[in-house]
Amino acid sequence: MPLTQAQVTKEATGATQAAARVIEGVWRIESARIIGALARMLRNVGLAEELAQDALVSALERWPEAGIPDNPAAWLMTVAKNRALDHLRHATLQRNKEPELTYEIETLLQDAAPDLDATVADDIGDDLLRLMFIACHPVLSTEARVALTLRLLGGLTTDEIAHAFLVSEATVAQRIVRAKRTLAEAKVPFEIPRTDQLVARLASVLQVIYLIYNEGYSASAGGDWMRPKLCDEALRLGRILAGLLPQESEVHGLVALMEIQSSRARARLGPQGEPVLLLEQDRSRWDQLLIRRGLAALERAGQLGEGYGPYALQAAIAACHARALTAERTDWPRIAALYDALAQLMPSPVVELNRAVVLGMAYGPAAGLELVDALVASAALRNYHLLPSVRGDLLARLGRMDEACAEFKQAAELTNNLRERALLLARAQGCAGDGG
Repeated sequence: MPLTQAQVTKEATGATQAAARVIEGVWRIESARIIGALARMLRNVGLAEELAQDALVSALERWPEAGIPDNPAAWLMTVAKNRALDHLRHATLQRNKEPELTYEIETLLQDAAPDLDATVADDIGDDLLRLMFIACHPVLSTEARVALTLRLLGGLTTDEIAHAFLVSEATVAQRIVRAKRTLAEAKVPFEIPRTDQLVARLASVLQVIYLIYNEGYSASAGGDWMRPKLCDEALRLGRILAGLLPQESEVHGLVALMEIQSSRARARLGPQGEPVLLLEQDRSRWDQLLIRRGLAALERAGQLGEGYGPYALQAAIAACHARALTAERTDWPRIAALYDALAQLMPSPVVELNRAVVLGMAYGPAAGLELVDALVASAALRNYHLLPSVRGDLLARLGRMDEACAEFKQAAELTNNLRERALLLARAQGCAGDGG
C-alpha cells in the first residue's frame, strides 16, 4: 500500500536533515519515472508503485547511515528494478514448478537484466507518457484521474492531495485504490494509444492537468485563495507532456495558458492573503520570465495547428492581458473576438459568462448584462457563485447599487472559499454605502 506522509516521517526518524531533504526531493522528481519503468516491466501500476515505495523505504533506512549515493536517482531506480525482477522471478517460478525449468528461467532473467538497464534508460520518455495515459484513462472517473495523476506523476502523498482538495485522506486513498483496481480489471494496456485513439485520450490527459491547475489557481473551497503546489504540479506535468509530444498543438496551448496565468501569482494576493482582482493588480509584480515562456509556447501552438484549439485560445486571451502594461491599455475588443471564437469551438455556460464580462469591458456594462440576464433566465448556472458576482459588477457599473448589493450577497452565500466570500461581502457593503 502507498505510504502516508506520517509513515514516511516515521521511517525518516533519525535521518540527518540533509539526507531527508535529498530523499524527499529526489522522490518528488524521480518517482514517476521509476513507477513508469516498473509498470512497463510488470504491467501492473499498483504493484509498480508498491515496489517503487519499497525502494524509497530502503533509501530512508540506508542513506542516513551509508551516505547519499553519488547518483541518488539511479540508486532508487536500481533498487526498484531489482525488486521488480525478484517479483517476476518468484511469479514465474510459481507458475512453473517443474525442477527442470528452474535453471532455464533463472538464466533468462539474468540475461535480461543488462538489456533491461539500457531499456530503462532509453525509454524513460515513453514510460512517462504511458503512465500519463494510464492515470488519465477514460475508464476512470474524473476525480479518480486527478487523484491518481497527482499520486503517480506528481509524487504527492495522499494527505497532500486530500488537503489540496479539502476531502479526507481516506476518501483520496479509496479513490486511488479503486482506480488501480479498475485499471487492473479493465486490463488497460501499458502503452501509448494508437494514432487513431491519441487525440481522444490526449484530451483526457489535458483535461486532468487543466482541472488540477484551475483548483490551484482559484481554490474552490477553504481559507486559501490559491493553492500554489497544485499550480506548480500541473505546470510541471504540462511541460513534461510538451517535451514528450512536441507536435501536439494543444499541449503547447495548455502550457502557454498555465505559464501566463502563473506569471500573476505574486500580484494576486494582498498582504494578508486576500484576493487581488486582475484589474487591480500591480503588473510590475508579474513574472516576465513566465510571460515570455508562455508567449513562446503560444507561438509554437500556432505554428503546429491549423488554428488555435480551446486551450490555445484561452492562452491567447491571457496573452492580451500579459501584453497590456496597464489595465487601461487592455485590448478588450481583441479579447471579445477571441471569446467569440472560443464560444463557437467550446460552447458552454461558463464561456458565455466570461464572454459577458469581456463584452461589458469592450462595449459597456449594458452589453454584458444582456448576456448575463439570458444566462440567469436559462438557469444553466443557478448555483454558480460567479454568475451573481458578474451580474453584481455590471449592475454596479450601471449605478444600480441596491441590485448589485443583493447580487454580491447571493454570490457570497454560494461560494465555499472563505477569502472569496469576504471579498464579495466587502463589495456588497461598498455598494450599500454608495447606494445610501
